[in-house]
Amino acid sequence: MHQHRVCYFMPLLFFFLSLLLLSSKVHGDLDMNFYGGSCPNLMKIVRNGVWSAIQNDTRMAASLLRLHFHDCFVNGCDGSVLLDDTSSAKGEKNAFPNRNSARGFEVIDDIKAKVETACPSTVSCSDILTLASRDAVYLAGGPFWSVALGRRDGTTASESDANSQIPSPFESLQNITAKFTSKGLTSKDVVVLSGAHTIGFAQCATFKRRLFDFDGSGKPDPSLDSSLLGDLQSLCPNESGSDTNLAPLDPVTKNRFDNVYYKNLMNSSGVLQSDQALMGDNDTASMVTYYSKYPYLFNKDFGASMAKMASIGVLTGENGEIRTNCRVVN
Repeated sequence: MHQHRVCYFMPLLFFFLSLLLLSSKVHGDLDMNFYGGSCPNLMKIVRNGVWSAIQNDTRMAASLLRLHFHDCFVNGCDGSVLLDDTSSAKGEKNAFPNRNSARGFEVIDDIKAKVETACPSTVSCSDILTLASRDAVYLAGGPFWSVALGRRDGTTASESDANSQIPSPFESLQNITAKFTSKGLTSKDVVVLSGAHTIGFAQCATFKRRLFDFDGSGKPDPSLDSSLLGDLQSLCPNESGSDTNLAPLDPVTKNRFDNVYYKNLMNSSGVLQSDQALMGDNDTASMVTYYSKYPYLFNKDFGASMAKMASIGVLTGENGEIRTNCRVVN
């Protein structure tokens, strides 16, 4: 009788073990345990680097998250945004969405140097950036999610692709959604990932026309909350010299990752016109309402959408390379 039980149990054991092994592998060749043997201290090195950077500058949490987003939306999550221009090629750093606004390059450089000391020529810059963005959200009070690893770094970057592929705050919701769907994402991902604007700041130039000359009317955007309008007009006076002044995207809890962003939209207090536009569509507005009520579900869905975004166009196996310096191709 005992032997029969053993014989019956063993196939089940192997079945569940195989499920466990399969569950660690996601999105093709990416694996939750990719560096488990080759760089066991990777997570700690990245977390410490991000923590130190945020302690020095609270804005860095949002900057690292934005850097990852801008990397993945240009031909996939391959670390191309980190490449410097060369004499023969213009990279992405000086594309319109990144010029004088993309930040965090030196943080990734510092983490990469420490990783290279611990595990030479082993961990890609794109994996470091992916982990750093997750840790930045977590350290700002947001959710923690598992990150599948094994990305390799691209060997090219394109200023023109960055200009055309990264969603812009000046675009319509329809155009922004089209850019998301072209990457395999959905309108739900648009709403969820827009929630990243619960932290961070925007330059006045990205929304100033709402304050003084909305749609060429010579007047402010009538849909903008009057109290916020006054605050933003003080921060961003109607002169070109204020274009680079900074305003918090979530004036209520500007350094904390939470769901207040969605509550702001419901109160007509979205700073960017592209954010407030989520309330102009029935489907996206219903999702905004949902996330404004259920912070736990926003956190859960944000982690899922970030993991989905981080799998866009990844290079694995023999494709790409492991850069030793994130700014230049080997």
